[in-house]
Formats: sequence, structure tokens, C-alpha cells
Amino acid sequence: MESYKAIISIVAVALTFIGYAPYLRDTIKGKTTPHIYTWFIWGFVTAIAYGLQVSAGAGVGSWVTLAVVIISLIIFLLGLKNGKNDITKSDTVFLILSFVALFIWLIAKQPILSVILVSTIDLLGFVPTIRKSWNKPFSETLFSYELNSFRHGLSLFALQQYSLVTWLYPATWVVANGLFSLMLIIRRKQLSHGR
Repeated sequence: MESYKAIISIVAVALTFIGYAPYLRDTIKGKTTPHIYTWFIWGFVTAIAYGLQVSAGAGVGSWVTLAVVIISLIIFLLGLKNGKNDITKSDTVFLILSFVALFIWLIAKQPILSVILVSTIDLLGFVPTIRKSWNKPFSETLFSYELNSFRHGLSLFALQQYSLVTWLYPATWVVANGLFSLMLIIRRKQLSHGR
């Protein structure tokens, strides 16, 4: 059973890098414009989620989360150079709310509350990208989000211990990436028909 889970995790990690290759390429070309607040929050908070998963015994199932940490930090750095500074007051509010939730997490010291807060912080960090993409749905690489939903689903099968602490974070991203992908598809169609 252990080797089966390791294989699933390795496939999910490979899909992480495969899925983000077009995103990285599109960011470098200027086609995709990552929102730096989102990617900063994701990199930082996903590192915390990874630590929580490891401490709760997620084992090889946490490898995907570590891969996301690495990719998020790379995209954040590329965003500083190639992203648009399309930052609104509401984006800053969500950044501040993310840090407030992070502060609560630091004092909570309860694994279940911590994973709920970490998942919430990451979702708050997603809001600036959702706002930007509602108006400019072609400014994100759809394939990456579609594949993200699938690979996070795979990572759930690779978990070695199942508890709220180990499965909530990847389950949150199965749903969030799926809904975001659906939003991009719908908004692209709406804008294409409006031309």
C-alpha cells in the first residue's frame, strides 16, 4: 500500500510541474499576469499547510503541497518582474485579512483550527486573482487550474493518514480550482460572444 501511495504522489507532483509549465511560459511571455498578492500568500501559507500535513502524518501525500510551495514562490518572483500591478484597495483588504488569519493561526496552536485557517487564508489570497480574472479571463492559464483540481484530487488518494488536518487543504483546492476553471470558461465564452 505504501508504494501505491508513493506512486500516486509522484504522479501528482509531476502533474504539478507539468501543469504549471504553460503558466510559467505564459507569464514569461506576458500573456498570463499573476497577481503578486495571491502568489505571495499561496507560497507562504502553503508552506505552513505542508508543515501541518507532515506533522499530522500525511507522508508522501504531502509532497504535492511542497511542490506547490516551490511553484508559488517561483510565480511570485516572476510576477514581480512580469506581472501587472493591478492592485486595488479590495486586494489589499484581502491581503490584510490573510495576515490577520495568519496571526490567529500562530496563536491558535490547534491542528484542526490551524488547517481551517490556512485553507481560509489561501482562499482569501485567491480573491485578488478571481477579481482580476473576472474582468480579464484570458489573463490566466486555464489548463493549469484544471490540472490543479485533478492533481489535488490525486494527492488525497496518496495521503497516508486521513484526518481533517491532512485532507482539508487539498480538498479545498480541488473545489476552488474547479470552480475557478469553470468561471474562466464561462467568462471567456461571455466575452467572446460579446465581441
